[in-house]
Amino acid sequence: MTARELDAAGITDPDLRAAYTRCRELNARHGRTYFLATRLLTPDRRPAVHALYGFARWADDIVDSLDSDAGPEERARALDRLDDDLARGLAGGDGAEPVVRALADTARRHAVDHRHFADFLASMRSDLTVTSYATHADLRRYMHGSAAVIGLQMLPVLGTVTPRQEAAPHAAELGVAFQLTNFLRDVGEDLDRGRVYLPQDLLHAHGVHRDLLHHCRDTGRDDRRVTAALREFENLTRAAYRRAAPGIAMLDPVSRPCIRTASVLYGGILDAVAATGYAVLRRRAAVPRRRRALVAADGLLRLAAARVAARRARGGRPVPPVPPVPAGPAAPDPRSRPFAALEEVV
Repeated sequence: MTARELDAAGITDPDLRAAYTRCRELNARHGRTYFLATRLLTPDRRPAVHALYGFARWADDIVDSLDSDAGPEERARALDRLDDDLARGLAGGDGAEPVVRALADTARRHAVDHRHFADFLASMRSDLTVTSYATHADLRRYMHGSAAVIGLQMLPVLGTVTPRQEAAPHAAELGVAFQLTNFLRDVGEDLDRGRVYLPQDLLHAHGVHRDLLHHCRDTGRDDRRVTAALREFENLTRAAYRRAAPGIAMLDPVSRPCIRTASVLYGGILDAVAATGYAVLRRRAAVPRRRRALVAADGLLRLAAARVAARRARGGRPVPPVPPVPAGPAAPDPRSRPFAALEEVV
């Protein structure tokens, strides 16, 4: 977290500033696409988004990390400790974990409904025992807590130009679309964790069963039945993006470039999956660096225009120019320092 962002958000307590900084580090390390899009928010809103992401990432790592030898019971105890810590933090305490301190502060500042956090942790807890979903409807019920509520948590931070309840279904659906994209991209990794998020009725309709998925994963071979099932899942995911799209125009204009950029970049993962022939059981699809740079550049232009319009509407001072993002072959590698020009946006 930069001092400028923390100052803009009015976060002055040193311990709290350190907690938010920890959340930003988690976002930068694990949420490459999400972190890039967050750079397109105004500085005062970024700390809250980092706090929401940092907490979600922390809980998800407790449940999913492949780097840990912890079994389900140990992971459940760790999740219970996080849940207890969160309850104390939301009740006005400090919280033991930095991610909890930052999240509790964000919830107070932006009046985020605490039920969203309870629903999220409930879905995380189900991941400890549930390894598949019979139908798409069953998967959607799980994703309410694991994805839809993330979009709902974001709304108070992003701001809306319509009544929030009007924008809420679209925000929730975008969270679902992002997670469906992750499920498609990470089929192989999730299989290594013992989970299959693609609904069983969809797989069975194409003659696909878990043993076949393991065979493709272990041998590196494709199977036309698996490819057909993955293609259908891609189509379901694209439909979720279409349902979410109207909600972007309902956001505060200065927040729209961030969410539009995130939507385009995550949607680009679907394009990358299709371009590999749906080889997600063999490798992880990624959006090419040049494409990421071009989308970021478009987001910067939209952000600059929105901020100029906002300042003019308030009769304020001119907005400083936004530096360009290189879009050619020499575009910076986001794995090292994600688009340094974005760090100069004010």
